[in-house]
Amino acid sequence: MNILLLTSITLIYLAGVGYLAYLAFRRTKTAADYMVAGRNAHPYVMALSYGATFISTSAIVGFGGAAAVFGMGILYLTFLNIFMGIFVAFVFIGKRTRVMGFNLNAHTFPEFLGLRFQSRTLQGVAGLVIFFGMPLYAAVVLMGGAQFIAQVLTVDYNVALFFFTVIIAIYVIMGGLKGVMYTDAFQGSIMFIGMSLLLIMTYAKLGGVVHAHQKLTDLAPTAIQIFGAKGHTGWTSFPKFGSEYWWTLVSTIVMGVGIGVLAQPQLVVRFMTVKSNRELNRAVLVGGVFILMMTGVAFTVGALTNVYFVEHPNFGKISLLAANKVVDNIIPLYISNAMPQWFTALFMVTLLSAAMSTLSSQFHVMGTSVGRDIYEKWIGGKGNTVLINKLGILVAILISLSIAWGLPLFFEGGTAIIARGTAIFFGLCAAAFLPMFLAGLYSKKISRISALAGFWAGLGSSLFWILFMHLSESRSLLLCKTLFGVDSLVQGTKWEVVDPLFIGFPLAVIVTLVVQIFAKPPVKDHVEKCFYGIK
Repeated sequence: MNILLLTSITLIYLAGVGYLAYLAFRRTKTAADYMVAGRNAHPYVMALSYGATFISTSAIVGFGGAAAVFGMGILYLTFLNIFMGIFVAFVFIGKRTRVMGFNLNAHTFPEFLGLRFQSRTLQGVAGLVIFFGMPLYAAVVLMGGAQFIAQVLTVDYNVALFFFTVIIAIYVIMGGLKGVMYTDAFQGSIMFIGMSLLLIMTYAKLGGVVHAHQKLTDLAPTAIQIFGAKGHTGWTSFPKFGSEYWWTLVSTIVMGVGIGVLAQPQLVVRFMTVKSNRELNRAVLVGGVFILMMTGVAFTVGALTNVYFVEHPNFGKISLLAANKVVDNIIPLYISNAMPQWFTALFMVTLLSAAMSTLSSQFHVMGTSVGRDIYEKWIGGKGNTVLINKLGILVAILISLSIAWGLPLFFEGGTAIIARGTAIFFGLCAAAFLPMFLAGLYSKKISRISALAGFWAGLGSSLFWILFMHLSESRSLLLCKTLFGVDSLVQGTKWEVVDPLFIGFPLAVIVTLVVQIFAKPPVKDHVEKCFYGIK
């Protein structure tokens, strides 16, 4: 690797990020500026910030690596990302969230829920879920960026992790959400260019579009030989219906992330940063094209890496054909070995952008959850709002850094930690938040009691399933083994591969509706205030 080239590109990139962070710092005067970017973000900035926050190293490195295992079937997630994460989110959720958030003067997602259902308890516990649940998601994004830096620069993973985290911490704490969104838009533009070049150069490396895909199809017997017992049928076909791989791909990867995106706190707050629905309409096209390029390219290239590694026997031991134990390293290894040095340097900046754009939003959301939602609103603490949120961000960063340091040790020999950690948090948000969030936006009848009941049902059942049922997590967490002597209470049955989302989300919906039958209706004046201006 040409260190001079890499250093020059990285310094130019960091200079751009630094300038935007400073600009945001100068323009951040109030709590509204710090938490919702003053509610006047440009639609292009909002769309790219949303997309860059949505797509991180977990999508490129983690899910790109997962595509190297499951193949092209993971592209169904790209469809759901665009349809649910952009079209449904912007058109059917974003517009109502923007208006209702303005009516309630909400600054965070938990505050939105708390004010909508007139419950400080709901705001506080929602903040707790985010503050204690999101560090896992942030940690796996940190891992993706640090692993690529360590691979390219041949430095220790922990060293890369530390300095990577420090850089992000500086501009998030300085500029708040304005700093996050300004840098997100800049980083999103870099990501788009980098991923476009990756797709073009991969097809050129493998002999063209048709030739590359035909080679991947011809590898089906090899895939079946290695992964056939789990239901694999080849990298260009879907796993066998009802098999372990089918359930993992459909319930955890595609549905877990594809549906869970609708209740992601760091994305929902973006809807409250624009001044009118017109900006949201204008942002749909930009966001859709961006997500298509990011996830579509990552998943396609991830699957095609199998062709490259098979054709280069020297890399056989790091290929998935050897063992499904290096999933999170597949994309970094492919880039560093298959691409020219100048592209490796450029793509490192692309991955830095992907990781930093998502992490900055995650840190901001976690910090405001503990500062605004838990300390200030739930507990009733006093003090400088912006300063308290900055301290909350710092604590969130330290927790995430600790998890990112420990996960590779704890899950040594495990598979797809980055993709799995992402799916866990997305599914948890879908089960805990999505039923009451949608009910709050569309129903004038759902009460505080029914919203809280659905929240606890979704959260509790999801956590129970993760700890004691879903084998991928329960086996690693060891709690089930310690208490009951088995890795999963349903081990040996199909239930052990059913994702917690398929249990928690339906149960939350059912409990919300059943409790509402017996609950008192909400205060009419408050409901009218919430829905004022919503058609």
